[in-house]
Amino acid sequence: MSMLRTIPALLVLVTLVFVSACASDAPETEDQLVERAQGIHERAITADTHDDISVANFTEEKNYTMDLPTQVNLPKMREGGLDVTWLVVYTGQDELTEEGYAAAYDNAVSKFEAIHWLTEEKAPEQIELAYTSDDVRRIVSEGKLVAMIAIENAYPVGLDLDNIRQFQEWGGRYMSLSHNGHSQFADSNTGERDDVWLYDGLSDLGKQAIAEMNKWGIMIDLSHPSKKSNMQSMELSLAPVMASHSGARAMNDVSRNLDDEELMALKAGGGVVQTVAFRSYVDAEKDAAYRSASRAIEEEIAADLGFTMLESRRDFFNMTTEEREAYMEGYSKVQDAAAGRMGELEAKPVNVADFVDHIDYLVELIGIDHVGISSDFDGGGGVEGWNDASETFNVTLELVRRGYSEEEINQMWSGNLLRVLDDVQRIAAEIQAQG
Repeated sequence: MSMLRTIPALLVLVTLVFVSACASDAPETEDQLVERAQGIHERAITADTHDDISVANFTEEKNYTMDLPTQVNLPKMREGGLDVTWLVVYTGQDELTEEGYAAAYDNAVSKFEAIHWLTEEKAPEQIELAYTSDDVRRIVSEGKLVAMIAIENAYPVGLDLDNIRQFQEWGGRYMSLSHNGHSQFADSNTGERDDVWLYDGLSDLGKQAIAEMNKWGIMIDLSHPSKKSNMQSMELSLAPVMASHSGARAMNDVSRNLDDEELMALKAGGGVVQTVAFRSYVDAEKDAAYRSASRAIEEEIAADLGFTMLESRRDFFNMTTEEREAYMEGYSKVQDAAAGRMGELEAKPVNVADFVDHIDYLVELIGIDHVGISSDFDGGGGVEGWNDASETFNVTLELVRRGYSEEEINQMWSGNLLRVLDDVQRIAAEIQAQG
């Protein structure tokens, strides 16, 4: 071939390379960004570490295989691409008496049984209970949804620490030592209201409970105990700890969030904080302004529907689980009816972007290896854009907008938490081997 014939071919090749390079440098369009985020979301194992349940939703007539007016159920998980739901065995705080412990234990057992019924009898072809990180990956690979079990408040353990092993055998994989009120194990963050404490941190029984949780492979959850309880728990624990649904206190100064000292201690121990999409924990001031502005509209509609609005969030938490479920069902109807009028308000609701601001702060402070994601759905959680499991993709989309890589997003959705679970279970096996 002559040189004269070769030159045009080379020019074509150079032109193609140049055009290709220019194309790669072109700004990503909105459609392209969304498409990229969708791919990341589909490939990730997405896990929400805190979803409350009511046993009333685990019957033949009414269960999670149906699109119930709950924030989490199987159809909503499928729609939003949420792979793993941590279903919560929650018991409210009551008197520190044998009668109180017995009633709480029975309540906890009913929720364990409900979860096992769903995953083993009602819909095993749709959702399976996982006990390990390997279980999670296997179940997802089989195209099924994953359930895991959390214990919110150790109160139902009573004074018998053998119940910790029992709860672990039933599938419990993390547990908080207190909730809204001091338990037999630990002071609660709620002690900040009146500066009244029972133990100045952990009780002696609580310290023993830490050892038992380490021994049987249950992650220690920092999301409700007091700061002193948390700091003592981290000092005593032989394994990494986690916070199942907490924000950064530096971003929003409420007692339910973790301050920088707690977060740095959690990092030092190799733990993970699951950032929570709970409006008042994300931005209390913004949430209060919006609630105040929207309250009048909701009360007007509620009156028309014959529904009684609660006066405060505290009233909600003082309800039984069944009462909370009934209230949320009624309140969702009020919200649906009011939605068309909320656009006229100057105040805006706490949204996904506000939520991811907490993630940004936590990543900057303690590093990507120690940050995860949670909602507190059906327990008061949810923000505009992630109001239920069907909107889960919007979280991934916002993370992509912020410049997080696919690897980093995978870490936050499940990788970091599963690593902590692996560490906790490995250390438990070592302790058990020692006799």
